[in-house]
Amino acid sequence: MATRSLSSILSISSTSSLRSLGRYFSWGRAINRFSTSVAIEEPIRPTVQIDYTQLLINGQFVDAASGKTFPTLDPRTGEVIAHVAEGDTEDVNRAVSAARKAFDEGPWPKMTPYERSCIIYRFADLLEKHRNEVAALETWDNGKPYEQAANVEIPLVIRTFRYYAGWADKIHGLTVPADGPYHVQTLHEPIGVAGQLVPWNFPLLIYCWKVGPALACGNTMVLKTAELTPLSALYVSKLFLEAGLPPGVLNVISGFGPTAGAALSSHMDVDKLDFTGSTETGKIVLGLASKSNLKKVTLELGGKSPIIVCEDADIDLAVEHAHSAVFFNQGQCCCAGSRTFVHESVYNEFIEKAKARALKRVVGDPFKKGVEQGPQINGEQFKKILNYIRSGIESGATLEFGGERVGSKGYYIQPTVFSNVEDNMLIAKEEIFGPVQSILKFKTLDEVIRRANTTQFGLAAGVFTKNIDTANTLTRALRVGTVWINCYFVFDAAIPFGGNKMSGNGREKGMYGLSNYLQVKAVVTPLKNPAWL
Repeated sequence: MATRSLSSILSISSTSSLRSLGRYFSWGRAINRFSTSVAIEEPIRPTVQIDYTQLLINGQFVDAASGKTFPTLDPRTGEVIAHVAEGDTEDVNRAVSAARKAFDEGPWPKMTPYERSCIIYRFADLLEKHRNEVAALETWDNGKPYEQAANVEIPLVIRTFRYYAGWADKIHGLTVPADGPYHVQTLHEPIGVAGQLVPWNFPLLIYCWKVGPALACGNTMVLKTAELTPLSALYVSKLFLEAGLPPGVLNVISGFGPTAGAALSSHMDVDKLDFTGSTETGKIVLGLASKSNLKKVTLELGGKSPIIVCEDADIDLAVEHAHSAVFFNQGQCCCAGSRTFVHESVYNEFIEKAKARALKRVVGDPFKKGVEQGPQINGEQFKKILNYIRSGIESGATLEFGGERVGSKGYYIQPTVFSNVEDNMLIAKEEIFGPVQSILKFKTLDEVIRRANTTQFGLAAGVFTKNIDTANTLTRALRVGTVWINCYFVFDAAIPFGGNKMSGNGREKGMYGLSNYLQVKAVVTPLKNPAWL
């Protein structure tokens, strides 16, 4: 593997700091330490080398069967970073065949759980060793701030793999009492070949949520990267081979949804499908899966998460967390708190402080130290977000701050704050997936519960109050998968994550993530001497 280095201008945290951040963190708390004016500078060219652009099939990096490639772009400039192999149906077939052979004939499912655990631990050590290169690839291909990738996301990826490495030898069944002379036990077995489709907004974070539990349970898999951000997954998958993962256990296909994604979703020899992405695409994936072999499907989809700021809330705390809840990762987060409901008694105060906080947000080259917000992922998302902003203005919402492009190159947008937003406006109903905060006013608890739940989504929510009864009421009443009380974006390898309604089904992370990749078998044995029962 070629030697790599990063520009000396990048701020790299110590190993000990990364380990502590990787155990537990709040994105809002970690990111919101910056407070300077909006600015953009000429982008810096990273010095990390691009080594892996082919498909990973059966332990080898190979070209696509068609020989086709596609460009992956730098969202800071729109320039080509590299050309990546474009996988298609034939490549998916090859990858699934390799995964099936590795599961049916290979050593991975037959290894002791402890042996599997050791390989995953070795991979986590390698990932930590190469964390700076990985973070640079993630920023270069995605546009997220380097400090966010290096100091927050990659440590959590490492921590998550170590978490599931620890689970590998602790997965077991039960003994079951029966009405008769029988010994009954259950076995928790790997489900087989898993198909995994990861999104572009958190390429490696979602990669670890899917690959970690699948490996711990003894499965093999074919993972399709997002076509906009394939580089980091290809790089870290090479580290898995170095750690001793047998060929065919992890196969990686880069390509497009209508071709490679559809082929994987509908493949008859895939036993389990795990998708993270938009609700619209999730419906397509589920339909393709149901028309093939009724494979088990887990979906983590879109959101329009409410934040509820009660009259007794710590306003400064609420403003800071509500700010990070919608602007973190350029607003490209499925559980972004994009509907901020504020009690009428503190509404004006909240708006003034939210506006002031947005004014201080640092927008610019994500490789620059102190930058909080980089570019949107591509021109399509950039135009979509600006159209939503225009819709907000035209529908009568008050534009408090932002709403404009930043600079003349790349896909940068000002953090945008709207007040006087009504429930029927598009900016309050649809997932924008960009740096747009919509602030709505409410009077009573019953009212805000009804309005918060009046949406097709149900991914997450935030509640800010000093009253435990209010917190408990909202926690029970909100129809979402996660509720954060007086905080937001608190993630941990052990905390389950997933949505209700059109935000998906199933849960990832923690012990709940294991159930996605296990099947239960009952074993019944007659007892010849029931007198001893």
